[in-house]
Amino acid sequence: MDDDGSQSAAARTAAVVGAGPAGLYALAALLRSEAFDRVDVYEAAPAPYGLVRYGVAPDHPKTRNISRVLAQGLQQRQRVRFLGNVVVGSDLSVDELRAAYDTVIVSTGMLGDRRLGIPGEDLEGSLGASEMVAWYTGHPQARQLAFPDDLRSATVIGAGNVALDIARILAKDPATLRTTSMPRHVVDVLAASTLTDVHLVARRGPAQAKFTSPELHEMGALEGVDLVVHPDDLVLGPADEEAVANDRHSRVTVDVCREWSERPPAGAGRRIHLHFWRRPVRIEGTDRVTGIELETTRSGDRPTLRLPTELVVRAIGYHGTALEGLPFDEPSGTVPSQDGRVVVDGAVVPGVYVTGWLRRGPTGVIATNRGDANEVVASVVADAPTLPARRSDPEAVDRLLAEREVRVVSWDDWLRLEAHEKAAGDAAGGDPIVVHDLKTVIEVIEAAAG
Repeated sequence: MDDDGSQSAAARTAAVVGAGPAGLYALAALLRSEAFDRVDVYEAAPAPYGLVRYGVAPDHPKTRNISRVLAQGLQQRQRVRFLGNVVVGSDLSVDELRAAYDTVIVSTGMLGDRRLGIPGEDLEGSLGASEMVAWYTGHPQARQLAFPDDLRSATVIGAGNVALDIARILAKDPATLRTTSMPRHVVDVLAASTLTDVHLVARRGPAQAKFTSPELHEMGALEGVDLVVHPDDLVLGPADEEAVANDRHSRVTVDVCREWSERPPAGAGRRIHLHFWRRPVRIEGTDRVTGIELETTRSGDRPTLRLPTELVVRAIGYHGTALEGLPFDEPSGTVPSQDGRVVVDGAVVPGVYVTGWLRRGPTGVIATNRGDANEVVASVVADAPTLPARRSDPEAVDRLLAEREVRVVSWDDWLRLEAHEKAAGDAAGGDPIVVHDLKTVIEVIEAAAG
């Protein structure tokens, strides 16, 4: 303890909750600051990297390679511990972490989906993008999906890259996915699918779509897939013309969609239909989805469009989930904060911080989390010398986890799982194959440990 009663830097400990990009960028900033002697990283999944592993589409391996950068902090074994398969909120509480560590940074992201708020949304066959993405990336907590035997049409609601990813994965030749990290049971479901048409529905026009150029061009290059765009949807109003004139992103999106609209159909076995200026008003069905009604969002006399469909995926944005022990703003799905400091009723909660989507909402790309984490850790470092003088006790958390029989996955355990997945991928001639089942994950780890 220093003479003024505050803690010395060597005595300080921190817990980071969430080992996705936001949490691991925060870890890197903490290590650079040298303000903390020990940092423990808690992750609900048995593997690190969050949405890099369980959010990026399996056929985008270059994006997933950012995990090599994110791993650097976790590799500093003398100062950092990884505790995977630990769910803060059930296995441990935020209050228990606060009692054991001087500083707690929460970066659990957003696991829920925004809702459409329309009739039929809860029918079987209607699901959120996070459910679909978790399934095809192999998240161990994902609900295992089965497509209906009569699946012919799927409808994806949204105008961002997540919607594009889902439409592409559904329409793509499943044979090309066998060299990706996608779990093989998912590839088998896609291969057995009788799907012929995917409808992508956007509330606004192409000039306002959030698709990025690489993903658009990738969609346009899909083999065995016809792209269908109605020319009427590409008629631009004054605001659209201004956007196209002044914004390169809007111009590229409109140009690509126009090129698609002019392509003669090749008679491909699958089709992706883009519907702009439409929004869903009702999902039809009794026990499960059988159709969807789309009304126009643009002035004119376009009638309501009804599409027969057996699967509806809403990709209209993620939404945070409340975590006991932290305040929560339901409309935004975020934890109230000031410069990353968690705030309750206008007062800062000492030693508790939030970063990533849970702080700012589901915006930006992976790299956006770096700047966000740096800002938050600047607050952490500024506050560190003023922390109340007390003895932190991370080992108390270890004892709680042991008493509760939580099978913690260590960094060494993760390296064993990673080696197993790489060997499986090598044998199949492709990328490492994700082990999706938690029971199998533990069996693989324990077998490798001898």
